[in-house]
Amino acid sequence: MKSMPNTIYNRLITKNKIFTEHHQKYFGANFTYQDFAPMFKAEYFDPDQWAELFKKSGAKYVVLTSKHHGGFALWPSKQSPNWNSMDMGPHLDIIGELSKSVREKGLHMGLYYSLLEWNQPLYNPETIHEWVDTHMIPQMKNLVNTYKPEIIFADGEWDYTSDKLKSEQFLAWLYNESPVKQSVVVNDRWGKETRSKHGDYYTTEYDLVHNTKGIGEKATHPWEESRGIGTSYGYNQFETTENYFTSRQLIHLLIEKVSNGGNLLLNIGPRADGIIPVIMQERLLAIGEWLKVNGDAIYGTTAWQNRPQDTINKDVSYTVKGNDLYVICTKWPEKPIIIPGIKKAGKVTMLGSQSTVKKSISNNRLSINPPQLNPNNIPSKYAWVFKVADFQS
Repeated sequence: MKSMPNTIYNRLITKNKIFTEHHQKYFGANFTYQDFAPMFKAEYFDPDQWAELFKKSGAKYVVLTSKHHGGFALWPSKQSPNWNSMDMGPHLDIIGELSKSVREKGLHMGLYYSLLEWNQPLYNPETIHEWVDTHMIPQMKNLVNTYKPEIIFADGEWDYTSDKLKSEQFLAWLYNESPVKQSVVVNDRWGKETRSKHGDYYTTEYDLVHNTKGIGEKATHPWEESRGIGTSYGYNQFETTENYFTSRQLIHLLIEKVSNGGNLLLNIGPRADGIIPVIMQERLLAIGEWLKVNGDAIYGTTAWQNRPQDTINKDVSYTVKGNDLYVICTKWPEKPIIIPGIKKAGKVTMLGSQSTVKKSISNNRLSINPPQLNPNNIPSKYAWVFKVADFQS
């Protein structure tokens, strides 16, 4: 969850015409980025409601932006005096409150942290070592010691190499001395040379083609796609339904990423008053409803490494768990599904349905005949799953 004002700041310093004209018209030429902070009050922020929504969405972990590129910290950070959510704005320890609520719902809690700050005087080539030693690393250690995140999503690594940022030094502490040394995982953004090379998991961003950077297609390393429901990570009041993925699109996106071995980190942008927009809530709940029926094909699964690469089934994806194969159809199959490369298959069922599913195997090809269903007994919307027990390929 990343803050929209940071995007405003970026567009202002790069003198983006659309943003500068809007800013001057509605706020004035003398209104600075820092002047936005008091407008962020989060007066309706309810961490228990947020956590309940996340649980209903089917999420297993939550990653909150602790500090984005603008430097505003969502906890009482000593390294960011008078520029954090306790000293001004909401006057709340947002990380602390949300972490407590998320964990009470049985979910894992993670934190995003930007290694850069646009408006920090020390963040420049001449004083980068001082920045790292006196601000960045102490601040990250404070985050870990105080909130014990199980995921650290680093970002803003593109200006300097990992040695300049002393990433190895921090990670050595994290894995060997920190209170989360036995449970934490980190991503791959720790220096401008590290993406898709170092990290417990690799990351893509707004990647609609699953083999970008060689991660998605038959990936051998854990990876995760992050993107917003709309075109912005943060809340953007000018976005319309044209900018938002539909529930169908989001569920299909989840299927596409998981069937290629990845996770989906779906970003939402709460408003400055602490309310998650209703359209975002609706999308999350729709995903959760689908997962109630079909989650067995998502949770704890891996990509099927021998999945067919032909064009027989354009609307079919596959996941595997143990000896079971899950055949996920993003379009209702109006004729038998033919899956090459299957030598043996046990019982075939449709998740969420008691209807009999007939199957046959011939010449190492599995044929699944979809049951006759109607709108009154179809188990879910947007995508449907056949479970093939005890399969061999």
